Amino acid sequence: MRLRQEYEKAEYKNIWVVAEILSGKVQPVTHELIGAARPLADQRNSQVWVVLMGSGVTSQAGSLFTFGADKVIIVDDERLSGFVDELESKVLVRLIEKYKPETVICGATTRGRALIPRVAVMTNCGLTADCTGLGIDPENGDLLQTRPAFGGNIMATIRCPSHRPQMSTVRPRVMKAPEPDLNRTGETIQEAVEDSDTAKIKRIIEIFHSDETVVNLADARIIISGGRGMKGPAGFDMLRKLAAKVGGAVGASRAAVDAGWIPYAHQVGQTGQTVQTKVYIACAISGQIQHLVGMQSCDLIIAIDKNPDTPMMQMADIAVQGDVFEIVPEIIAQIPKL
Repeated sequence: MRLRQEYEKAEYKNIWVVAEILSGKVQPVTHELIGAARPLADQRNSQVWVVLMGSGVTSQAGSLFTFGADKVIIVDDERLSGFVDELESKVLVRLIEKYKPETVICGATTRGRALIPRVAVMTNCGLTADCTGLGIDPENGDLLQTRPAFGGNIMATIRCPSHRPQMSTVRPRVMKAPEPDLNRTGETIQEAVEDSDTAKIKRIIEIFHSDETVVNLADARIIISGGRGMKGPAGFDMLRKLAAKVGGAVGASRAAVDAGWIPYAHQVGQTGQTVQTKVYIACAISGQIQHLVGMQSCDLIIAIDKNPDTPMMQMADIAVQGDVFEIVPEIIAQIPKL
């Protein structure tokens, strides 16, 4: 809502996290967001609230307290099974109008990118998407929202001083989830779906997917990614063999996806998924900034390329100079011998 006077800011309090639910379970990005919200709430002398919407999700509220939530608003209704952005947006807008949070953050996931823009429009609020950092201005309490801009060439810090709540989506695996405190508890608030929420919305008839279109790179411990230098789909077949050997997943640069060699679900980078794996193996990826922002936080980065001067080879913890079509088959052949 647009604020007419400065004193109206005082009506809005607490940092809200919208829980990410997939197949009826809270996803790790929710824990990351709670961890990011905790210091913001402490600076504002307020609380962290989590909005938990779904079907059969009530039992999962307790786990949210262990990661730092103070209160959980539970909206448990079979009509929230799956994901209907129209329904969830109406419910969330009604809760915002009732409880007046100062800030609302959500994962920059497929679900979050469908839900939060609707809510921002319906509440007449600003929205900063794909944030990589959040802070508080100590002078006025405005949320400082940092995100890549101009193709990732600069980092912009954005604020919304004249609207409340402030809204942001945050990329998964950008923030680190805190260690859970199993002794920590909190308060739950039960809310319901109202008849007005369900008026004139679409109905989900069936949910289906194929393994090739749904790839959860965010939870993979090892990712083997290929770039333009893989030369075609056959190059990615080779990477799939390596991934199968080490229990990893296959990623890709935008160039490889744009060429049609592998589906978009595998794309790592500013316009794909952000990952934070134990091991990231970049095969024939030059390392443009748009790709680096999606994987630079991985624990161990290994690059394989003929050119030792590429950005990826320069930033890698281990840089292997050579032909990827010679090196990767040799690695595959040596794995059973280890």
